[in-house]
Amino acid sequence: MSSWRSLILRIGEKSPEYGGTIDHKDHIDACFGAVRRELEHSEDEILTFLLQCSEQLPHKIPLYGTLIGLLNLENEDLVKKILETTQKSLQDALDSGDCNKIRISMRFLTVLMCSKVVQPSSLVVVFETLLSCAATIVDDEKGNPSWQARADFYITCILSCLPWGGSELVEQIPEEIERVMVGIEAYLSIRRRVSDVGLSVFENINKDKLHVEQDFVEDLWGRIQDLSKNSWKLESVPRPHLLYEAQLVAGKSHDFGAISCPEQPDTPEALTEVSFGRQKHEAELKYPQRIRRLNIFSASKTEDVQPIDRFVVEEYLLDVLFFLNGCRKECAACMVGLPVPFRYEYLMAETIFSQLLLLPQPPFKPMYYTLVIIDLCKSLPGAFPAVVAGAVRALFDRISELDMECRTRLILWFSHHLSNFQFIWPWEEWAYVLELPKWAPQRVFVQEVLDREVRLSYWDKVKQSIEGTSALEELLPPKGGPDFRYSSEDEDKTEYTLSTELNGMVKGRKTARDVIIWVEESVIPVNGVEVALRVVVQTLLDIGSKSFTHLITVLERYGQVIAKICPNEETQIMLISEVASFWKNSAQTTAITIDRMMGYRLISNLAIVKWVFSQSNLDLFHTSDRLWESVVLQILRNALNKTYNRISDLRKEIINLKKNVVKAEQSAAKAKAELDAAETKLMLVDGEPVVGENPARMKRLKSNAATTKDDELSIRESLESKQALFARALEENQALFMSLYKKFRDVLMERLDDAFAFGENENHEHEAMAVDVDEEDNENQNPAMDMDKENGTSKRYTTSEKQEWCLSTLGYVKAFSRQYASEIWPHMDKLEEEIVTESVHPLFRKAVYSGLRLHIDG
Repeated sequence: MSSWRSLILRIGEKSPEYGGTIDHKDHIDACFGAVRRELEHSEDEILTFLLQCSEQLPHKIPLYGTLIGLLNLENEDLVKKILETTQKSLQDALDSGDCNKIRISMRFLTVLMCSKVVQPSSLVVVFETLLSCAATIVDDEKGNPSWQARADFYITCILSCLPWGGSELVEQIPEEIERVMVGIEAYLSIRRRVSDVGLSVFENINKDKLHVEQDFVEDLWGRIQDLSKNSWKLESVPRPHLLYEAQLVAGKSHDFGAISCPEQPDTPEALTEVSFGRQKHEAELKYPQRIRRLNIFSASKTEDVQPIDRFVVEEYLLDVLFFLNGCRKECAACMVGLPVPFRYEYLMAETIFSQLLLLPQPPFKPMYYTLVIIDLCKSLPGAFPAVVAGAVRALFDRISELDMECRTRLILWFSHHLSNFQFIWPWEEWAYVLELPKWAPQRVFVQEVLDREVRLSYWDKVKQSIEGTSALEELLPPKGGPDFRYSSEDEDKTEYTLSTELNGMVKGRKTARDVIIWVEESVIPVNGVEVALRVVVQTLLDIGSKSFTHLITVLERYGQVIAKICPNEETQIMLISEVASFWKNSAQTTAITIDRMMGYRLISNLAIVKWVFSQSNLDLFHTSDRLWESVVLQILRNALNKTYNRISDLRKEIINLKKNVVKAEQSAAKAKAELDAAETKLMLVDGEPVVGENPARMKRLKSNAATTKDDELSIRESLESKQALFARALEENQALFMSLYKKFRDVLMERLDDAFAFGENENHEHEAMAVDVDEEDNENQNPAMDMDKENGTSKRYTTSEKQEWCLSTLGYVKAFSRQYASEIWPHMDKLEEEIVTESVHPLFRKAVYSGLRLHIDG
C-alpha cells in the first residue's frame, strides 16, 4: 500500500504510520502533506479512496472532513468533484433505499459544512427536502401513513447529523436551522408512536408502560433537545476542524446539488387493516430500526455517559460492526479505539448484545457477533470478559421475560462462546436451578447450554467442566449414540432375521431395485407394511450411523427403497418416528437425518407438521422435555426454510426472465424492423427497380428475425413454466402455513382454557410467575428463591407446568409468525377467515398478531 493510502486509512489510529501516537493535528498535517504531494499524479485515485474511507470508516469522518477542508484551500476543483460524487451517491442511495449510505452521506455533508466546504444553507435544503417528504408520507390525506418507517428514517437522519454540526448551524444560520427544528416538532405531533410490539427482546409485563414510553424517534429528539440546551457541547464527537479554523475560513464554501426523494407507494384502494399492515411490514423491512436498546446493566455502570454521547457511541459501534463485517479482528480493533475520552465497555457490550438479539433478525449471522465478542475479550482481557459475564448474568436473571427466539439465540451464543474459553464458567452460581421445576426457564437455559456444549465438544469434556458442581450432571444430555432396535434377537426374532438379511444385501452391493423387489415379494406380503418400514429404516440408519458421509451414501443408494415404502403422509410420519426412535439419544443427529431426508424428497413438509403435532409428541411437549421440543421446532423450521428458499429462488428467476423477455422483445422488434425496411427498399437490378435488398442480405435478415422471435418465444415459455411452478409453490406454502397454524391453534385451545381463564386481561402472560413470601418466613429460604431487596420479600418461580407449556408454545407461535411474516402476509385474509377467528383464545390471536406487528384490542 502506498504511503498516502496508508496515511488516509490509518488516520486517527495509534499506528506505525503515525509513529504510534494519537494527535489529531499531527495526523492531519502528515496526511495532508502526503496527499498534496501526490495530487498531481493520482488525483482520481485519491478522490475515490478518500470517499471510500469516509463511507466505510464513518467514525473518522471529522478527520476526513478537515482534510478535505485543507485540500479545498489549494484545489477547489478536486473538492467540487468530491461534492458532485457525494451528491450522486446520496441520490442513488435515496432512490434505492440504502439506509446506511444515506445516513453516512448526510453526516459527511454535515462535517464538510463544519470545515467550510459546504454552504450551511445547502445542508439545510437537504434537511428540508427530507423533512417535507416525511411530513407528506404521514399525512392521512396526501400521503401513505403505512410507510411511516421511511418518514421516521428520514427524520432520524436529520437529527443524527446534529451532534456533528448543530453548533455550527446554530451559529451561522440560526433562523434556518430553527425552522428545521420546528418542522421536526410538527412532524412528531402528527406521526403515530411506534410500538415495539412483537419486536421487544423482553416481554412487556407492565402493559400500562406502553402508554408513557418514548419510541426511538421521540427518544432521539429528546436527546437532541438536551444537547441544544447544553449549548451543543458533547464529548464523543472530535472537532479537529477547530484546530484549523483560521485557515479553513479562507476557503470557498460550495453549494451542494439538489436531491429528491423517491415517490411514495400508492395507498391500497381498499384500505383495510390487512392491506395497511402488509405495506407497513414492507416499509419496516426496507427501513428497519437500527437498534433496540437492552438496558441490561444498572444505571451506575453507564451513568457518567450523557444520553447524546451514548447515542453517538452506539452509532460508532454499529457503523464499525456493519462496515467491517468482513474482517472481525479489524472490527474489534476499531471498536476498542473509538475517538471518545471516556470508557464504554458496558455500552459496547449492550450494543453488541442488542444486535445479537435484534428482532426480527440481526443484520448479520449470530456467528459474526460471537467472533467479535471473542476478539474483544482477547483485546481487553482485563475488562471486557467481566463485562460479558455481567451481561450473561443480567440476561439469565430475566430469562423468563426473554422472547423465545432470543432465548434460543442466547443459548447458541453462550455455548459457542464458552467453547472458545475451555468451557470455563462459575457453574456453582447456577446450581440452584436444580431446585426449580423442570420447566422453569432458568433450569431449561442451563440444560440447553450444556447440551449445545456437548454438540460442540464431547460428553466427557463437558462433564469435566462442571466437576466443581457435579450435581449439574443431572442436566447433561444422554451420551450420544444410536438405539438400534435389532442389535440382538431379544426384540423380535422375525424382524431381527429380516434386518440381518437386508444388511447382507447392502454389504453385497445389491441395487435399490433388488431391495425393492425383496421387500415387495418377501417382506410386505408376510409381515405387512409397518414391519417392512421399520426393518428397512432401522437397518439403513444403522448402516449409515458411523458418520454423516455414511448416512448420505445410504440415502443416495437406497433412498428409492424408502420412497417406495413411504409414498404418502401416513407412512412418512411413521418414517419420521422411526428416525426419532433410532436417534433418541442424539437430538442433533435426529434433526440432521430428517433434514437430509427432506432434501431427498423422502418426507413432505405437511408430514413433518403432522408428526410434530401427533399425540405422542404433544405428550412430550407437556412433560417439559424442552431439549426435545427445540429439536422438533428445528426440524419444523428447516421444513419452512426449504419451502421459503424455493419460493425466493423462483421469484428471482421470474424477475430475471421478465427482464430477458423485455430484451428479447426489443431484439425481435429491431430484427423485424430491419427486415421490413430492407423489404421495402428499392434497388436497381439490371437497370430495373426491384423491391428489397440483395438476396444474401435478405436471407441473413430473415434468419435473424426468425431466430430472435424463436428466442423470445422460448424465454416466454420458460417464464410461463416458472410462473406455474411459483404459483404451485405458493399454494403448497399456503397449505403448509395453514396446516401449521391450525395445529398450533388446536393444541393450544385444548390447554389455554385450563391454564388461563378465557377473556381475562391478557397481561397475565408473565404475571404471577412470582409470589411474595413474608420475609420473616424466609430465614431458611433455598437458593431457588431470589430476594427482592427493595421490598424485603423473596420471589419464587411458581408458573405451573401447564402454563409454562402454553407460554412457551405461544412464544414459538409469535417467533414463527415474525420470522416468516413476508410469506404469511399474502395469506393473511385466509388466515383470519379460517384460523385466527374471533372465537379463538385471545392469547393465541395475540401471539400471531404480535409476530406480524399488528395491534389488537384485548
